[in-house]
Amino acid sequence: MKILVVDDEKVLVKGIKFNLESEGYQVEAGYDGEEAVELARSGSFDLIILDLMMPKIDGLQACMRIREFSNVPIIMLTARSEDTDKIIGFECGADDYITKPFNPLEVIARVKSQLRRYTSLGGADKSPGLLTVGPISLDDSAKQVTVDGEPVALTPIEYNILRLLMTHPGQVFSSAQIYEQVWNDPAYGSENTVAVHIRHLREKIEINPADPRYLKVVWGLGYKIDKGGL
Repeated sequence: MKILVVDDEKVLVKGIKFNLESEGYQVEAGYDGEEAVELARSGSFDLIILDLMMPKIDGLQACMRIREFSNVPIIMLTARSEDTDKIIGFECGADDYITKPFNPLEVIARVKSQLRRYTSLGGADKSPGLLTVGPISLDDSAKQVTVDGEPVALTPIEYNILRLLMTHPGQVFSSAQIYEQVWNDPAYGSENTVAVHIRHLREKIEINPADPRYLKVVWGLGYKIDKGGL
């Protein structure tokens, strides 16, 4: 699998590249935001690691531009640990965050986790096959979502959230439950993170995201897919 690593700290890039190549990944490097977008557009990558603060354009802008043409997993690197910065990153299309300084083993673990979601999204043995709720169809064999027959491009996180909810129509999942099942991490302070991805998902599958018919919030409890669409 091919991974793009972009950070203006060349020593850091060299270290990440070495560790990932030791795991058998093919790694290409870049050193500023504009280069990140150019490489992502011209290359066929399975995952992208972007630093938040970079020359020319920062990681957030680069992430947004990449999301215009690609849905591969994006992991952001940042020296900031505030929740606000993470939420902004998720708003821009990032799938995960790693705070500097980090353990190389954490990078490898998060890369593997994102790639598992991107390539298998649950595994064939647990595949629910074709799921349909109103105009929304999820073909888990093809890893494709359509609305009224038109393909909808989802990030791996968005796909997994929708898959979880569509597999259990009518069942309410709390933000913590969604986070733990989709991210496979403890749900500490997960509410805002899940809310951002739910909003992005609504914008892609609902006719009127402000008044959703299918992906609904149950106030104080969580989210559900309403099979009736009422």
